[in-house]
Amino acid sequence: MSLLSDLKSIISSLNIPVETGAFTSNAPDLYIVLVPIDDEFALHADNRPGVDVQSVRISLYAKGSYTEPKNRLIKALIRAGITINYRQYIGFEEETKFNHYNIDVENVYKMEEI
Repeated sequence: MSLLSDLKSIISSLNIPVETGAFTSNAPDLYIVLVPIDDEFALHADNRPGVDVQSVRISLYAKGSYTEPKNRLIKALIRAGITINYRQYIGFEEETKFNHYNIDVENVYKMEEI
Protein backbone atom coordinates (compact mmCIF):
# COMPACT_ATOMS: atom_id res chain seq x y z
CA MET A 1 0.00 0.00 0.00
CA SER A 2 1.11 3.53 -0.64
CA LEU A 3 -0.20 7.02 -0.04
CA LEU A 4 0.27 7.91 -3.70
CA SER A 5 -1.97 5.06 -4.86
CA ASP A 6 -4.57 5.85 -2.19
CA LEU A 7 -4.60 9.53 -3.19
CA LYS A 8 -4.92 8.72 -6.89
CA SER A 9 -7.94 6.56 -6.11
CA ILE A 10 -9.57 9.25 -3.93
CA ILE A 11 -8.93 12.04 -6.44
CA SER A 12 -10.04 9.96 -9.43
CA SER A 13 -13.34 9.28 -7.66
CA LEU A 14 -13.87 13.08 -7.63
CA ASN A 15 -13.34 13.16 -11.43
CA ILE A 16 -10.30 15.41 -11.14
CA PRO A 17 -7.36 14.58 -13.43
CA VAL A 18 -4.27 13.66 -11.38
CA GLU A 19 -0.62 12.92 -12.13
CA THR A 20 2.51 12.45 -10.02
CA GLY A 21 5.48 14.83 -10.19
CA ALA A 22 4.22 16.99 -13.07
CA PHE A 23 1.16 17.24 -15.25
CA THR A 24 2.44 16.12 -18.64
CA SER A 25 -0.80 16.17 -20.62
CA ASN A 26 -2.51 19.31 -21.87
CA ALA A 27 -3.73 20.96 -18.69
CA PRO A 28 -7.50 21.04 -18.24
CA ASP A 29 -9.15 23.86 -16.23
CA LEU A 30 -8.82 21.78 -13.05
CA TYR A 31 -6.13 19.24 -12.20
CA ILE A 32 -3.95 17.94 -9.38
CA VAL A 33 -0.25 17.09 -9.16
CA LEU A 34 0.97 14.79 -6.37
CA VAL A 35 4.50 15.42 -5.11
CA PRO A 36 6.01 12.93 -2.64
CA ILE A 37 7.53 14.79 0.32
CA ASP A 38 9.07 12.03 2.42
CA ASP A 39 8.83 8.53 3.82
CA GLU A 40 10.02 7.71 7.29
CA PHE A 41 10.16 4.86 9.73
CA ALA A 42 8.93 5.65 13.21
CA LEU A 43 11.42 4.84 15.98
CA HIS A 44 10.94 1.40 17.54
CA ALA A 45 12.52 -0.13 20.64
CA ASP A 46 13.92 -3.09 18.68
CA ASN A 47 15.26 -0.87 15.84
CA ARG A 48 13.03 -2.69 13.34
CA PRO A 49 10.42 -0.52 11.66
CA GLY A 50 6.82 -1.56 12.14
CA VAL A 51 5.21 1.30 10.23
CA ASP A 52 6.01 3.46 7.24
CA VAL A 53 4.89 7.11 7.48
CA GLN A 54 4.40 8.58 3.99
CA SER A 55 3.85 12.28 3.17
CA VAL A 56 2.65 13.85 -0.08
CA ARG A 57 1.93 17.41 -1.23
CA ILE A 58 -1.29 17.73 -3.21
CA SER A 59 -1.08 20.71 -5.57
CA LEU A 60 -4.48 21.72 -6.89
CA TYR A 61 -4.61 23.98 -9.96
CA ALA A 62 -7.88 25.62 -11.03
CA LYS A 63 -8.88 28.26 -13.52
CA GLY A 64 -11.57 30.30 -11.83
CA SER A 65 -12.62 29.48 -8.30
CA TYR A 66 -10.62 26.77 -6.51
CA THR A 67 -12.75 26.67 -3.34
CA GLU A 68 -15.40 24.14 -4.42
CA PRO A 69 -12.94 21.47 -5.64
CA LYS A 70 -10.68 22.17 -2.64
CA ASN A 71 -13.58 21.61 -0.24
CA ARG A 72 -14.69 18.41 -2.03
CA LEU A 73 -11.11 17.11 -1.88
CA ILE A 74 -10.66 17.93 1.80
CA LYS A 75 -13.93 16.18 2.70
CA ALA A 76 -12.90 13.10 0.71
CA LEU A 77 -9.48 13.00 2.39
CA ILE A 78 -11.04 13.23 5.85
CA ARG A 79 -13.60 10.50 5.02
CA ALA A 80 -10.73 8.27 3.87
CA GLY A 81 -8.83 8.78 7.14
CA ILE A 82 -5.93 10.68 5.55
CA THR A 83 -4.19 13.12 7.92
CA ILE A 84 -4.08 16.70 6.65
CA ASN A 85 -0.99 18.47 8.01
CA TYR A 86 -1.04 21.80 6.20
CA ARG A 87 -3.10 23.80 3.71
CA GLN A 88 -1.99 26.92 1.87
CA TYR A 89 -3.16 29.11 -0.97
CA ILE A 90 -0.03 29.68 -3.06
CA GLY A 91 -1.52 32.31 -5.33
CA PHE A 92 -2.76 33.19 -8.77
CA GLU A 93 -0.28 32.37 -11.51
CA GLU A 94 -0.57 35.28 -13.93
CA GLU A 95 1.21 33.47 -16.77
CA THR A 96 -1.06 30.40 -16.75
CA LYS A 97 -4.20 31.96 -15.18
CA PHE A 98 -4.41 29.15 -12.62
CA ASN A 99 -5.08 29.44 -8.90
CA HIS A 100 -2.66 27.19 -6.99
CA TYR A 101 -3.54 25.58 -3.65
CA ASN A 102 -1.46 23.05 -1.67
CA ILE A 103 -2.55 20.42 0.82
CA ASP A 104 0.13 18.41 2.65
CA VAL A 105 -1.07 15.00 3.82
CA GLU A 106 0.34 11.88 5.44
CA ASN A 107 -0.70 8.37 6.31
CA VAL A 108 0.77 5.50 8.29
CA TYR A 109 1.12 2.07 6.70
CA LYS A 110 1.92 -1.14 8.56
CA MET A 111 5.17 -2.70 7.37
CA GLU A 112 5.16 -6.16 5.89
CA GLU A 113 7.59 -8.68 7.35
CA ILE A 114 11.13 -8.07 6.12
